[in-house]
Amino acid sequence: MSHDSRTAPRICPLCEATCGLTLTIEGTTVTGARGDRDDIFSRGFICPKGASFGGLDADPDRLRVPLVRGEDGELREAAWGEAFDLIAARIPDLVKAHGPQAVGVVLGNPNVHTMAGFLYPPLLLGALRTRNVFTASTLDQMPKHVSSGLLFGDAHAIPVPDLDRTGHLLLIGANPLESNGSLCTAPDFPGRLKALRRRGGTLTVIDPRRTRTARLADRHVAIRPGADALLLAAVAHTLIDEKLADPGPLAEHLDGLDELAAALAGFTPDAVAAACDVDADTVTAIARELAAAPTAAVYGRIGSCTVEHGTLASWLVDVLNILTGNLDRPGGALFPLSATARAPRAAGAGTRNAEPGTRNAAPGTRDAAPGTRNAAPGKGFALGRWSSRVSGHPEAKGELPIAALAEEIDSPGEGRIRALVVIAANPVLSAPDGDRLDAALADGLDFMVSVDPYLNETSRRADVVLPPPPPSQSAHFDFAFNNFAVHNQVRYTRAAVPLEDGRMDESEIHARLILAVSGMHGAPPSAVDDLAVDTALTRAGAPKELAAELTGESGPERRLDLLLRLGPYGLTLQQLLANPHGIDLGPLKPRLPEVLRTRSGRVELLPEPIAADLPRLRRALGDRPAPLVLVGRRHLRSNNSWMHNVGSLTGGSNVCTLQIHPDDAARLGLADGDTARIESSGGGIEAPAEITDTVRSGVVSLPHGWGHSRPGTRMSVAAAHPGANVNQLLDGTLLDPLSGTAVLNAIPVSVTPAP
Repeated sequence: MSHDSRTAPRICPLCEATCGLTLTIEGTTVTGARGDRDDIFSRGFICPKGASFGGLDADPDRLRVPLVRGEDGELREAAWGEAFDLIAARIPDLVKAHGPQAVGVVLGNPNVHTMAGFLYPPLLLGALRTRNVFTASTLDQMPKHVSSGLLFGDAHAIPVPDLDRTGHLLLIGANPLESNGSLCTAPDFPGRLKALRRRGGTLTVIDPRRTRTARLADRHVAIRPGADALLLAAVAHTLIDEKLADPGPLAEHLDGLDELAAALAGFTPDAVAAACDVDADTVTAIARELAAAPTAAVYGRIGSCTVEHGTLASWLVDVLNILTGNLDRPGGALFPLSATARAPRAAGAGTRNAEPGTRNAAPGTRDAAPGTRNAAPGKGFALGRWSSRVSGHPEAKGELPIAALAEEIDSPGEGRIRALVVIAANPVLSAPDGDRLDAALADGLDFMVSVDPYLNETSRRADVVLPPPPPSQSAHFDFAFNNFAVHNQVRYTRAAVPLEDGRMDESEIHARLILAVSGMHGAPPSAVDDLAVDTALTRAGAPKELAAELTGESGPERRLDLLLRLGPYGLTLQQLLANPHGIDLGPLKPRLPEVLRTRSGRVELLPEPIAADLPRLRRALGDRPAPLVLVGRRHLRSNNSWMHNVGSLTGGSNVCTLQIHPDDAARLGLADGDTARIESSGGGIEAPAEITDTVRSGVVSLPHGWGHSRPGTRMSVAAAHPGANVNQLLDGTLLDPLSGTAVLNAIPVSVTPAP
């Protein structure tokens, strides 16, 4: 380290693990990143993405000033004032002429990795009053939100496995050694799984691929893709049939146990064996091992969500935790309690400390603290309160399927989307049938705004591009991921380097965008934060005088301070600043029944939408499997499309290849490295064949987020390694009906040598 170098703590924003980093900074440039050994949560762990923080932060392809589309149709650099003037001149007029549904909003997953991305989009939706909201959730996690909403009455009440204390962990459709975990915030997931093995615990992995996680397992079950719900139903049936089900103290909080047994009749191990391609004895053994374990947790992720029965699979994960008595107990699956979660409410008070418009807020923000025994009936969770205009897709958690975005733009008629606000999203690559969506963005919109650091496959179609600064120049607090954390803790880091001249803070970008679309253009950005604070105090029933006590150097810091003060631990921003490596809030604790928001005030084991969808699962028992199906895969050195422009992360395992079993390759006449042609309902793509026995026969695998070959982008590294867009194989018509989530796995495909 040179004499003018310094270090600064920073929470990594590049995946859900939220590891603590120590940045080395020379001047205003991040020259290195290592794991923060003093971080109370990650204890020095770092992955290749975190180690590349400096490269991503200083990427020369990151936009530094706004882009505005000129009269010649080309994007040019513009001043911030000009960009917001144009937004204020266009969107309010479109809303006035065509109504609020003429505007659509698309939110990508990087939003939950920033403070601004959590705090401001709900306020934007409130200002626009549109129901045309599309997010990345219907490409990955919406089934879990829906199943939690139906079980517990709150789509944000998602239990996580107690990794550090469980004695038996069953993973289905999850590969945390490469994804670092999802809907389960756990720095050093690999180390935690190895610790499970060292203390004599058992790891079972159900996955059609022999992933790095599967290689660590005591038992790896290579299931046929898409059959997750069938296998889980058979495990649940076995627990009930063999009288192994024992909810224990949970029983007093359950409704529908007898009805559940009747609904799962027929899903025997023998009945599902052929459809799952898992022998009945293995299914029975899984059930018996779960029941016999002193503590156990079942955890399912994207592989079990992005299939035809994703919501049923997500529901059955928690059904198994309930039947074995492992929900809401140490060593099982517990509900985290973050520092900004809802604090205990007095009986009958009806207080709400959420900020305004937080219908899409992070999981956990509506939960009560431990110790209260409030099982009063709640409002419950409803699906289909409105539907999409063209295909009539029902909403889920206030969102419509992102697979329906293109048709909502290019289908004529009343209520057509004419303007789009896209924040940290690249649906041309991440959603099905990007070709149709790309054409719709180019020809079907009157106006489009993108908040994005890159000119990518989607933002290249915008009329205004607003680039946030790099992460080193932004403060960081994990509003969302602390609600999934396997250990209660809280950490906050301010910007490691000052905001560069000509840049605008991400929070100010969002605030000015809200003012521009709401008819308040020209008001100070602080007006947005002041209104948010005032509304939060009113909803919490807190004295208005509290606003004067809030500290912080910015509106977002004041709002964070407020949420901490109103939260279950009564913390303040100053306490976080005094503890730069975090504050340990203790292990997860049982929280039932106070997390329940069902109308009955109980866990509703067999909610009506689930019961109505089970016949569809039963019919799948007789389906003839396709000869060849496609699944996705995660890369440790990547995180969807937005991290393919970092040179240090390219190459190695981070490549876009079609993995195919040797037997299938021989049958199809493919050699390793040959170009394969893959075709399905949405079209065809080509990719190099990678012959490997880590994928089971009858299955091929392509990673997600590639296809950087469209003209007009400014991502030079990604363009040099474009890969193929796996989502172009999908036409967007196949969805999980309960959640609207696109079916991205177990897709029938044909594969041939490319001509």
